[in-house]
Amino acid sequence: MSGTLYVTGTPIGNLSDFSPRAVETLKAVDFIAAEDTRVTVKLLNHFDIKRPMVSYHEHNLRERGEAIIERILNGENCAVVSDAGMPCVSDPGEDLVRLAAEKGVPTVVIPGPSAAVSALCISGLSTSRFSFEGFLSTNKRNRQLHLESLKNDTHTLIFYEAPHKLLTTLRDMERVLGDRRISIGRELTKIHEEVIRTTLREAIAFYEEKTPKGEFVLVLEGATPETEPQISLEGAIEEAKQLVAEGERLTEAAKKISAQYGYKKSEIYNGLI
Repeated sequence: MSGTLYVTGTPIGNLSDFSPRAVETLKAVDFIAAEDTRVTVKLLNHFDIKRPMVSYHEHNLRERGEAIIERILNGENCAVVSDAGMPCVSDPGEDLVRLAAEKGVPTVVIPGPSAAVSALCISGLSTSRFSFEGFLSTNKRNRQLHLESLKNDTHTLIFYEAPHKLLTTLRDMERVLGDRRISIGRELTKIHEEVIRTTLREAIAFYEEKTPKGEFVLVLEGATPETEPQISLEGAIEEAKQLVAEGERLTEAAKKISAQYGYKKSEIYNGLI
């Protein structure tokens, strides 16, 4: 009988964020697939978890992934973890889960912290619709094409960035996308956590004077819609009322219709009460 692959979230900084369920899972599995065993062993030692590990990262994921899935098919249970946060999000665990799906291996998620969602929640920007863009390419042309593809995207945009590339990224964003509001999360959940809510232009000026340190999550305001709302406010409220009649909560109906047609959520909500 096949074993199970457990996609297990780990802390992004503060070890207290590691869930009891995640600890129990790592203690129970037969082995752990870790992005960097040197990082993961510190987590295991802190929680007194003594399970064997195998290295699984972007440079060996093809051959090692096949071997891991073979062990699971033979009845072993495996937990895949990243160095920090949820596996599979800008992480080689994505390929292992894809392979598990192809082979019919049962997969269970053990949720944990996510730097992207955590940064979004405290950004002060719209959370109704957002797009996770990960790391921009180090190749100049690919970076340009990526940013160009986002020029008219009205979703809130989330990026990861390393300190040595931060200033270049901010400059590229301002050049291609124009000056926009941005929330810059640094070292989230760690001792030196910092959130700066500013604009691209002001952020560039700030980091030209101060050397970036730590890991960054950039939450960038989406493009302003260039067209008028597709229907009148009254029409949008009527659609929201229909959602409520179908069982949707007032706040959720207002959020969905405001995101769809560009009206403020409060305008829709006030029309419902």
